[in-house]
Amino acid sequence: MATVDKIREELKCVLDPELNINVVDLGLIYGIQMSTERDVEITMTLTTPGCPLHDSITSGVKQRIEALEDIDTAMIHLVWEPAWSPENMSEEALKQLGR
Repeated sequence: MATVDKIREELKCVLDPELNINVVDLGLIYGIQMSTERDVEITMTLTTPGCPLHDSITSGVKQRIEALEDIDTAMIHLVWEPAWSPENMSEEALKQLGR
């Protein structure tokens, strides 16, 4: 059975192609909620509204989660509020960027 923690771990395999940092450590994932036993809703953002890799990142999230055998559908909600900030990044991501 899929859990929020399992899904969060799976999302660590989805990388921002420009930064080569996963979407969880980058702080792009705002929420994960099981809407049914086999369906999940993911609320996320991108580093900027004009991100040229918008489709690549959001489709990567959707495909990665829907590949789990416990999940039928992943609904991605892309939001701009609150705006992403480097403060959202994990310590690991900051280290990768040399900060």
